[in-house]
Amino acid sequence: MENMVNNSENEVENDEFSTMDMDDSSQSMESLMEMYDESLKQFEEGEVVIGTIISVDRDYVLVDVGYKSEGQIPIHEFKDEKGKINVNLNDQVEVMIEVWDEDEERVILSKEKAAKVKVWEAIKDIHEADATIEGVITNRVKGGFSVDVGVLAFLPGSQADLRPIRNLDEMVGKTLSFKVLKFNRKRNNIVLSRRAILESERESVRSTTLASIEEGKVMEGVVKNITEYGIFVDLGGVDGLLHITDISWGRVKHPSELYKVGDTINVKVLSFDQENERVSLGMKQLVPDPWTTAKEKYAVGTRVNGKVVSLTDYGAFVEVEEGIEGLIHVSEMSWTRKVRHPSKVVSAGDIVEAIVLDIRPENRRISLGMKQISPNPWEMISQKYPIGSTIEGKIKNITDFGIFIGIDDDIDGLVHISDISWIKRIKHPSELYKKGDMVQARVLDIDKANERFSLGIKQLEEDPWKSVAERYPTGTEINGVITNITDFGIFVELEEGIEGLVHVSEISKEKIKTPVGQYAVGDTLTAKVMNINTEDRRIGLSIKRIGDEEDDQSILEEYVNKSQPAPSSFGAILKENLQEKLSSKVKLAEAEKEKAAEVAGAEPTEITD
Repeated sequence: MENMVNNSENEVENDEFSTMDMDDSSQSMESLMEMYDESLKQFEEGEVVIGTIISVDRDYVLVDVGYKSEGQIPIHEFKDEKGKINVNLNDQVEVMIEVWDEDEERVILSKEKAAKVKVWEAIKDIHEADATIEGVITNRVKGGFSVDVGVLAFLPGSQADLRPIRNLDEMVGKTLSFKVLKFNRKRNNIVLSRRAILESERESVRSTTLASIEEGKVMEGVVKNITEYGIFVDLGGVDGLLHITDISWGRVKHPSELYKVGDTINVKVLSFDQENERVSLGMKQLVPDPWTTAKEKYAVGTRVNGKVVSLTDYGAFVEVEEGIEGLIHVSEMSWTRKVRHPSKVVSAGDIVEAIVLDIRPENRRISLGMKQISPNPWEMISQKYPIGSTIEGKIKNITDFGIFIGIDDDIDGLVHISDISWIKRIKHPSELYKKGDMVQARVLDIDKANERFSLGIKQLEEDPWKSVAERYPTGTEINGVITNITDFGIFVELEEGIEGLVHVSEISKEKIKTPVGQYAVGDTLTAKVMNINTEDRRIGLSIKRIGDEEDDQSILEEYVNKSQPAPSSFGAILKENLQEKLSSKVKLAEAEKEKAAEVAGAEPTEITD
């Protein structure tokens, strides 16, 4: 019975304790719920918190941020630059609360926006600390570049470098450091500068460089800018000018032919103006002047090979080595050709062989000759074609003054227009010949000194004037065609190329002033030969004396009387012969008159001299 009572009491006590435990547990659960709810109330939209990745599916990543339900983040926010999903379970990740709906117990998160928030905070800290930020230039935009520093920022073109950038496309894709000039988070605007960093670096180097520069020192520099007159070289915050004349001992047309911006070169300090911070540099001074040993290296008669570097009207300049150029004058290019311009023989860039004709190191000049490489054909031409010999060749050129005939070895002979014909009046050689005709000519003269070969065509025949006196003796009557009429007389053609002149005084026994208007060119007339001068190639004719025998006698008398006595016996003999001819004519006339008188039955009359 007692046991039963005790058990009942124990049960009652257990029930009391059980009731007390239930009360304590309810109170603890309520407290925890209050604490949980209190913790959830600390989150706000736009706040960045740390969450734990608890699930990953095809479209979303679930992140536990300590709320009743997990937040979702689109899977694409976890892709890296290569497009690969980079996410693992239980990873800690910073996210931003985009949507916080307590009633619906819904949370939307963003990893990208959380990262941008952190970037803006970092940009603020960098700007305040005057520090630098690293970014990638993504593309060109109006006025400058777009730079990715976690968010997109703007780099003005004027802040991209210390000097204007010629090729802006070369900057795209480069990862560089920048300073934040200004930023505005509300406007999503960030302005960067690379120039500020470079200026700071240059200034720190500049003072060190200025202290180290001295005349004669060899320094390393970077080509900063190239102009037509030289190169600006950055020696380390200090720019020096390398003038075009100090780049090389040789010829430099433009510095850009040898160097480009960004090249590293060694230069020598020629002068330094510390007050104005001007530095003159030289590059050719790093090697000896080649002209100091040129006289021994290129003695007269030396055969050299060189490159044609430039052409002028008077010759070609040939570089025999860097810094030494020689001139081949046009007159020294060919023995036989008359070179009007060197471009007819050589071109810039050609490699030619020449002989040193003269060298003057003090004037930095070398005279070269190309034609001296081969023997002078003019030395042998006189032996091959002696004066008086006959040659045959093709007409290579026709000019106003004559024709050029190709002989051999590129030697041309000239037939002057006066040596084409003895008798023909030629206004232009093209009247008789054309280019390419084969002709014969006689060698008249060879002038080796002046390289002239004189030929004649008419000399292949005898001069018809030599026998004109035999064909037209004095006193002979001729028939000819009028070729020209002038105020002083009429020109009459006796035969082709042989003309005589009827002076105005010999036209008529009556005095006339001019024959113009009385005769016409092409008319045929008869005249008497009065005199012939073969040396001057002249024939004197008369019209008024035709058929007048007494005039024949007077012509002879006049001719004899006007003749000056010769200082030799030949003159006396000539005069005596003329007198005998005159006497014979007189006797012949007397005999004819006597015969006529006998026929008429009259007494013959005496004819006096």
